[in-house]
Amino acid sequence: MQTSQGTLIVYQPQPEKLNGNTLTARAAMSFSFSGNDAVFGVFWFTAKLDTDRENDTVTVRNMTVTDVRWPESKDAGEQKFTAVVNEAIKASQFETSLSQLTASLESAEAAEQSLTQLKTDPPTIIFKEQLSVLLSFDGEPKFSQIENSQYERALNTAMTVIRDSKSKLCYLTDGQFWYQAKQAKGPYDYTQSPPAELVKMLPKDTESSDLSAPPAIVVATKPTELIATDGAAKWKSLTGGELMYVFNTETPWLREMQTNNMYVLLSGRWYRAKQQTGPWTFVRGDELPESFANIPPESDLGGLRVSVAGTEEADEAVLDAKVPQTAAISRKDTSLTVYYDGKPKFERIPGTQVSYAINTDAQVLQIKGKYYAVDNAVWFKADSAQGPWLVADSIPKDDIAKIPPSSPVYNVTYVEIYESTPEVVYVGYYPGYMWSYPYYGVPVYGTGWYYPPYWGGGYYYPRPPTWGFNIGYNNWTGWSFGLSWSNGFLNLGMNWNVGWPTHYRPYHCCNGWYGGGYRGPVIINNGNINIGNKINVGHKPGHHDKQPRHNIYKRDQSKSRLASKQQVKRDLKTAISQRDKANNVFADQKGNVLKHDADKWQQRVEGKWQTLPADKQQEFKDRAQNIDRQQVQNKLQSIDKSKAKQTLQQRQHSQNRQQNRMQQLNQANRARQQGMQRQQMRRNTQRQMPRQMPNRGH
Repeated sequence: MQTSQGTLIVYQPQPEKLNGNTLTARAAMSFSFSGNDAVFGVFWFTAKLDTDRENDTVTVRNMTVTDVRWPESKDAGEQKFTAVVNEAIKASQFETSLSQLTASLESAEAAEQSLTQLKTDPPTIIFKEQLSVLLSFDGEPKFSQIENSQYERALNTAMTVIRDSKSKLCYLTDGQFWYQAKQAKGPYDYTQSPPAELVKMLPKDTESSDLSAPPAIVVATKPTELIATDGAAKWKSLTGGELMYVFNTETPWLREMQTNNMYVLLSGRWYRAKQQTGPWTFVRGDELPESFANIPPESDLGGLRVSVAGTEEADEAVLDAKVPQTAAISRKDTSLTVYYDGKPKFERIPGTQVSYAINTDAQVLQIKGKYYAVDNAVWFKADSAQGPWLVADSIPKDDIAKIPPSSPVYNVTYVEIYESTPEVVYVGYYPGYMWSYPYYGVPVYGTGWYYPPYWGGGYYYPRPPTWGFNIGYNNWTGWSFGLSWSNGFLNLGMNWNVGWPTHYRPYHCCNGWYGGGYRGPVIINNGNINIGNKINVGHKPGHHDKQPRHNIYKRDQSKSRLASKQQVKRDLKTAISQRDKANNVFADQKGNVLKHDADKWQQRVEGKWQTLPADKQQEFKDRAQNIDRQQVQNKLQSIDKSKAKQTLQQRQHSQNRQQNRMQQLNQANRARQQGMQRQQMRRNTQRQMPRQMPNRGH
């Protein structure tokens, strides 16, 4: 940056803390007067962040210098330099990599990040040795009349279940296959002769399934997970015989050979049992056998590493939860209308001064006589529960922060308001708004609590579930839901509005049933039974929505709320990147200026660079790798010694893992490309074959 006194160069900032969109950091700098040698120093600052996850960038603005140190200057010179720095920094902004920012943020201890009130009780787990779809009702089936017909539609399921009000026969379809049952809870049998009038009612753009034969139907009315295999479970060895896994399923199902325990991964939570019938016990991500951390990233199970605490993949996911997605919202272009089933009804949240509306699909809070609502990660406020609603520039944060995970509006505690002007409100949200949370070093989906739905007057409002949709996470797509052969049922059920009352959108409540962090939701639709496709490949390009799903604020239904560039234009100078200068100057927490050159660390002393002695070299190498041996030693007294020893060993091996990481990722990319090619070949073959049960995953 050019200043009135000379050139100021700021090196890569080193974040110390991120609170909302306020960054606290330090950075090394050099200041050059005309014709004089550069003087090096360190400054600490706070700044506001504007993040763009789709482009992996973050703009650092509104910087305020809180402290400046000049190791090479006298007091008088320091005051002069400091004044120049303050003036230059205050009027500047810069853009950097969002990935680098998150990687630089030191990860807090996993236990401290854990949400102690999340539930980990296992759902009912059903195993089927054939392609099967879980038809999940939220309680007993409830129906609503379809206008101008003799049919009724089940409202409390995400799939399409139609009942003939005269014959009482029930029908289920994914748009291609039809099933018939004498009662809503089954059993359902495949039929080739559904009522012609029902077939005509189907949307014209209904996609056909890739399956050549209809899957079986499993019905549940309580939180349940279905693990389906194509025939009997087929086991395959991994990691030198330490682990085995079932490869003819899309659900992570492993066996640890040393103990012979089976493990399944459901909504980011691990459960362990000796046999399929259970009992199943929850296992924390940081208490898994060591063999789980040894899963090769390029293997079919590589995607599971994100659910193993201490791996790079898990650390990335946990760090991701610390950075908000921000946006500038235009007041004049943003509105909200809330529809209720009758007059607004509120229910008090135990232990708080907050009540929430139960007879609406919107998230409306009543706090001390005022009303607040969250819609697509934007806060609104009103004097009446029925509005008019205006974009809020302040909220009672202390009251809202007390909302526990046992409440269906818990996710609104992850939506923030940062600052405002008469035209614009600056907001942001964390993955918790999308029902994704860090739990003992790994991401989990949902709170684990069951939230009873609202039913009344023909309206059914579901609350976000943790179970029933085979929800899984990987670093390529984030959270995804649905077995590939169940997607047709879910797509049709959630998008065909026949039988829904006016203004009724049951799957938009609480930001939708299927939130899933920043990258989701993604519907997997590759139609191939292989755990690698669900966990490692994630999805086949082109089969998911093409709208920018990384960012709620840029979705079709909310992007009109974004403020224009003219509205958010700030009188800030953009710093010029010094690409011809090595970005190798750092500042330690004591204010010393350091340089890393040719694998050697140097310190600025009396205007010169001096190579540090051998002991200091090792010390700063350890700091650069974020290794805090003293912290580990202190923890030895409070944690299990064998676990502490394991932690030390893992950290000592971290450098080697990082060096191998690029090679492994390249191998993984090649494996995914080959997998997609094999899938396409299978599809081409299937189109030429008569309909029969697919023989996949072998």
